[in-house]
Amino acid sequence: MALAHAILAALVDASCSGYDLAKRFDGSVGFFWSASHQQIYRELAKLEEQGWISSESILQAGRPDKRLYSVTDLGEQYLKEWIAQPCEPTPIKDDLLVKIFAGNIVPKEIILAELENHQKAHQKKLSTYHNLEQHYFQNPQELPESGKFQYLTLLNGISYETHCLAWCNQVMELLNQRIEK
Repeated sequence: MALAHAILAALVDASCSGYDLAKRFDGSVGFFWSASHQQIYRELAKLEEQGWISSESILQAGRPDKRLYSVTDLGEQYLKEWIAQPCEPTPIKDDLLVKIFAGNIVPKEIILAELENHQKAHQKKLSTYHNLEQHYFQNPQELPESGKFQYLTLLNGISYETHCLAWCNQVMELLNQRIEK
């Protein structure tokens, strides 16, 4: 997947400015496809050149003009074609797994400290996902079609973070048993 697909997916439901898109991106698509605000702005320019999005300038009193971006019919068609193409599962690239794979060459406390840091990060993200679920998706069966699909991505995030926490706990328990012996 390219950043272009993630931006089109974030814009397909509603037009917004680059600034608002970057903020929206951070709280939605950004959970599973990260990009800096600078990357998003560069990609917006490319998407507009390709005719996949259009922009209109909105005059603002006392502030610079704002550009409002929208997905064009051509952009929506491109996104539909991309969605219809099969995709391969993403290969795992995880620094923590490499560290654990070779963890026997350092004191166990180093790996345990790293696992504790990851555990805290996964717990924080899981909490964020549960807050989103409570705020936006209390009644999934009553959501419009687009909301149901967005909820499905949130369920994946909840499942992923829950799995990571369980795995961290399992690894820490195993390593702590070895230390005590």
